[in-house]
Amino acid sequence: MVRIKRAYEPARPADGHRVLVDRLWPRGVSKEQAHLDEWLKEIAPSDALRKWFGHDPRRWVEFRERYLRELDRPDADALLEGLVRRASRGTVTLVYAAHDELHNDAVVLAEELGRRLARSERPAKRASTATRPAATRRAHRRDGT
Repeated sequence: MVRIKRAYEPARPADGHRVLVDRLWPRGVSKEQAHLDEWLKEIAPSDALRKWFGHDPRRWVEFRERYLRELDRPDADALLEGLVRRASRGTVTLVYAAHDELHNDAVVLAEELGRRLARSERPAKRASTATRPAATRRAHRRDGT
């Protein structure tokens, strides 16, 4: 499970594995207050993208697209897959500092991790009828499956 939470909210045991996903440390928050397990600034938006966005909701759609392109790198992919594995076993809370709870990098990351989790949890596709042995295909035709 993936959750998001502002760095200024108190940590709770239900947060599970807490990961700061911002490039900059949250102002006024000590390491003790943050209760972080990890700081993955490598998957945070680049400084250029962060400054361009400036948390302007009118730039949200473009920010989201640009950020997803930034995440489409082998080094970022490896970090994201690590979070997916962890989230498949328990709760991962993406911690961010932005005031806007709807328009921030953690929202984009949570969506991406959710997509990857769903993809990893899908059952393997059954073999198509054409690739099944002939006896199996005949048996399926007789009973209507």
